Amino acid sequence: MEGFKIFSVLVTGSDRGIGLGLVQRFVELPHPPQLLFATCRNPEGPEGQLDVTDPHSIRAAAKEVEKYLTGCGLSLLINNAGIACATTLASETAQSMAAVYATNTIGPMLVCQAFLPLLKRAALRNLCLKMSCRKAAIVNMSSSYGSIATVDEWDWHQDVGYRCSKAALNMLTRCQSLSYSICGILCVSLHPGDVKTHLEAEKD
Repeated sequence: MEGFKIFSVLVTGSDRGIGLGLVQRFVELPHPPQLLFATCRNPEGPEGQLDVTDPHSIRAAAKEVEKYLTGCGLSLLINNAGIACATTLASETAQSMAAVYATNTIGPMLVCQAFLPLLKRAALRNLCLKMSCRKAAIVNMSSSYGSIATVDEWDWHQDVGYRCSKAALNMLTRCQSLSYSICGILCVSLHPGDVKTHLEAEKD
């Protein structure tokens, strides 16, 4: 990571868990981002607030970030905010599944839509670079639970809504890659591995 350099990064759900860990790692880099936007749903103050289920909050955050970027664009957007409900196929309800989808699938879609102009601006400023997070990139934090092929740990945790939301997120990422690649924006889904974090009923 010594040669890794990036101008600006925004991470959703950065108050704890994976999001907080990402922010800490970025800060510790030999060449940390010049601008690092660590957002979450309920910060102590108005700065850094971004509720991915609230379109107004998303638009407001995009406008605030744009002020700091001063025309340079956003290099890397990491959609990390997520929730899970401990459900089984028998106990899953429309309400719990809708809540999980709102954060895990619809949220990343809305955030990407709002920040797309800033990502495009970054890509245009770095036309000579190949597609990468140094140029402009979207990283959607997925999970092996969203794999249709493996259906990881079904006997331990069914978590039906969470699994479906992550499978849908993977398809969203694929759609984004087809649409945004012509703008020079890299779009990927990542499984972070086995990480102890608190997802149930709370946003990361």
